[in-house]
Amino acid sequence: MTSPVTQTDDVVEGVPPGAPVAKSPSELSLPISGPRRLKELIPAQVAAIIATDARLIVPVGTCEQHGPHLPLGCDTIIVEHLADDLSAEYGVLRAPTVEYGVNVTTERDFIGTASLRRKTLHSLLNDLLSTWEASGVREFILLTAHGHDPHQEALATVITAGARVRVVDIFGLNLSDLLEGQKEAMHGDEVDTSLMLHLCPELVHVELARDYMMSREHLRRYRRGSLKIPNASNGSIGMPSLASAEKGKLLYERIRSKISDRIFLAPQIID
Repeated sequence: MTSPVTQTDDVVEGVPPGAPVAKSPSELSLPISGPRRLKELIPAQVAAIIATDARLIVPVGTCEQHGPHLPLGCDTIIVEHLADDLSAEYGVLRAPTVEYGVNVTTERDFIGTASLRRKTLHSLLNDLLSTWEASGVREFILLTAHGHDPHQEALATVITAGARVRVVDIFGLNLSDLLEGQKEAMHGDEVDTSLMLHLCPELVHVELARDYMMSREHLRRYRRGSLKIPNASNGSIGMPSLASAEKGKLLYERIRSKISDRIFLAPQIID
């Protein structure tokens, strides 16, 4: 990234020879490649990006158990990778990650799990989006990998003054043709474990994974928060034993491609 100051040998009144001289905003270059992370940019660079593309990607993660074989930040890690890759590909600003979400209340006894209430996450996002909208952002893309209904509701009901809000639940996509033991994403399952084996294999302890299947009705009740994970499960739901890095690569490419087509390649809103 180019420094906002430069050395000069020109004589400028009141400035010693060789002293650093600040560049004007028009002289500041933007990152040539890689994600455009808001926290790594100076205000002039942010303004330059918003002037050409007024969208902002906001990854929303969780700190939640996904079984003993996966890290607590599983959801967060997955959406952070997606946010970085999409930001780099399309030159769109990427906000700092919201690390916490609304977890199933029956999981609070699992060590390390940390949750927000639905109204807390909703208020947090309202406040953040309001300030970014005042800076010129006209479209927010909220990425999440967490299917708990109250979490989804907190994102879907965010209010702005006029900016568009698009909530992307990456596991809302049809991935069934890439799976062997499941028809949909569950929890710490074939999908989560495969994605993590592809993205961060060093964080996965496959030897601790254990399969536990639920009926679709029980899964729906669990996501709603009215059903506790049964004692027969070690915290995950689904078939993590069928996970592989190769499958994770296919799943990741499918998810990224679908989001690209539906969100980033779709016509933008024009004021």
